Amino acid sequence: MTGTTTLAELHRRAAAHLERPAYGHDALIVCDRLVRVFTADGVEVQALQGLDLLVAEGELMALVGASGSGKSTLMNILAGLDVPTAGAATVAGCDLLAMNAKARLRYRRDVVGFVWQQTARNLLPYLTASQNVALPMQLRGRTKRKAERAAELLSMLGVADCRDRRPHQMSGGQQQRVAIAVALANFPSVLLADEPTGELDSATGEQVFAAFRRANEELGTTIVVVTHDQAVAGEVRRSVAIRDGRTASEVLRRTEVDAQGREAVVSREYATLDRAGRLQLPAEYTTALGMEHRVLLELEEDHIAVRPDAGTKPTG
Repeated sequence: MTGTTTLAELHRRAAAHLERPAYGHDALIVCDRLVRVFTADGVEVQALQGLDLLVAEGELMALVGASGSGKSTLMNILAGLDVPTAGAATVAGCDLLAMNAKARLRYRRDVVGFVWQQTARNLLPYLTASQNVALPMQLRGRTKRKAERAAELLSMLGVADCRDRRPHQMSGGQQQRVAIAVALANFPSVLLADEPTGELDSATGEQVFAAFRRANEELGTTIVVVTHDQAVAGEVRRSVAIRDGRTASEVLRRTEVDAQGREAVVSREYATLDRAGRLQLPAEYTTALGMEHRVLLELEEDHIAVRPDAGTKPTG
């Protein structure tokens, strides 16, 4: 540590940190050191290893990661389909660890909507599009205006002409847009989607994602999309990468206007510092600098320097 930062200054910074508001106090979705352990044949597998995530109300964001990274496990927990092993998770004020079976059912009906990757899994095959959208409202006891609400959602998502068609009479993209309408029927606080364009070609996938964007902009619904497709992730302002059961990095995008009035989307990638102070450094960085086993840290005035250990490396 450099001599420019005194011990008193470090104590002052620590005291200021303790005075901060509670973690995630203003977020709609809060995951705090979330752990999920599965046991199979006597072997424990940690799908989530102390994951932290905050999602603001009204966001449209993507979770990206390779197969086995933990992103689908996280999505199932947020959807109320699975229960964390440890940590804390709240969605719209609902404590996902404290709910009983009845509260969890109410949560899935009222707080979250869900769109699966498999188009056939989202809709009942013997009901029309309008009937599929009206069904969640009917199950919730909202019989007034259900037909009008269904018509409004189908129109907003560009599938009004499918209102009297059954799923087998629609294309895959139309089915997914109707599925979004079904998920929105009961005015959820959060809409979750697991690889919603995974079975579609790129052009149809763009139409489906445009429907998510419209729902986000016109209804203000918070939307979280899980995907491995970087093209889909590039459609949102914020994408969070999950690796080995923890958030590893974030890409933030913003629109900038140059002196000639031309707009361009600028992206910047950040490493994610979790609540335990852990940082996942990109493999290409550590390999390029020969970083292994341990590194040197130096606290500078406005940053932390991370350097390779110049000493002898451990032999075993």
